[in-house]
Amino acid sequence: MDYASITPLDSKVAEEIKAVERNFWGNPSSLHMEGEKAKNILEESRIKIARVLHCRENEIFFTSGGTESLNLAIFGVIKSAIAKNILPHAIVSSIEHPAVLEPIKSLLALKQIEVSFVNPDSSGKINPESINKEIKENTVLIIVQHANNEIGTIQPVQKIASVIKEYKKKEEISPMDNYPYLMTDASQSVLYEDISLERLGADILVLDGIKMYGPRGAGILAIKHNIAISPVVFGGGQEKGLRPGTENVASAAGLAKALEVAVKIREKETLRLLSLRDYAAKKILKEVVPPAGKSSLNGSLENRLPNNINVCFPKQDSEFLVIKLDTLGFAVSAASACHSISLENGSYVIESLGKSECSSSSLRLTFGRDTKKEDLDKLVLALKKIIK
Repeated sequence: MDYASITPLDSKVAEEIKAVERNFWGNPSSLHMEGEKAKNILEESRIKIARVLHCRENEIFFTSGGTESLNLAIFGVIKSAIAKNILPHAIVSSIEHPAVLEPIKSLLALKQIEVSFVNPDSSGKINPESINKEIKENTVLIIVQHANNEIGTIQPVQKIASVIKEYKKKEEISPMDNYPYLMTDASQSVLYEDISLERLGADILVLDGIKMYGPRGAGILAIKHNIAISPVVFGGGQEKGLRPGTENVASAAGLAKALEVAVKIREKETLRLLSLRDYAAKKILKEVVPPAGKSSLNGSLENRLPNNINVCFPKQDSEFLVIKLDTLGFAVSAASACHSISLENGSYVIESLGKSECSSSSLRLTFGRDTKKEDLDKLVLALKKIIK
């Protein structure tokens, strides 16, 4: 029950990867026939992904995952702005993934950027108007995650995009000087929402293979053609020079297949998980009663990913709960897996909701394609056994 951390490899994706590895193992930069075959598979995969994201195939870049994609985009946009003699300003939601917050912090430490952090409301939602208030003449980048990885809140990215569009219209900003850009990480929402660039209105979009039953060590960075971005890694010039290095053709094919499967079953799986999520949330809040007081949901059930529940158990130690549940056969997490390994106490996401007392006493439960109702009943029994 930790599908937000990683998903198993879909069988159809595994078959696709295996077939490409066996039959198209050439270097796509080579001029010979084996290289041409591999290049064709790579470009076909790019086209398939572009169709799902409603963008041009030359706006799709393959990376090693979400973290690299986010770092490439952040450092690349800021580097490009600095080259134009701009002291860049960024607006960042305070509940972003560490793969956003850490690059931003490093740029702040180097005094290469100005940053406005925007806090969510008590449900975890970022108000588009709070973004609007922070936009300045030198704002080059606005970063808001499509769905939060800890509490599952789906952000109003479309409305934020409209705010930015109105600002550009009001300031008469030309397409050639297109700041500010809107970047969103849709890694958590891709299985359940239409995350096309056209629908969201984003300029930069990030996806991670491990979050969508896809290949490990593979990600997608979609960048609209009119975005000014400089490379931060140098080499052979692959991926239009933005992400050099011999492309992983099999993983690219696997990403395309994972997206294809996700889109095909999205509606049916979303409805199934919504039912399971609401059933589990109601049962946990009613039946699991810690000695220190009533359990509570972090964030609202409205506008939330269909597979996410985050519950505060007052005065309980979340890491202890994770370990005890593990001994009973349940894999859950206390926060984002990437946040947990930093050894910080508590969740900054839950603190931002005004629930600091819950930051070290909450569990994140995330469900997936293999989760069944009987699994949730067993989970509730396990929680009741541990929390007496």
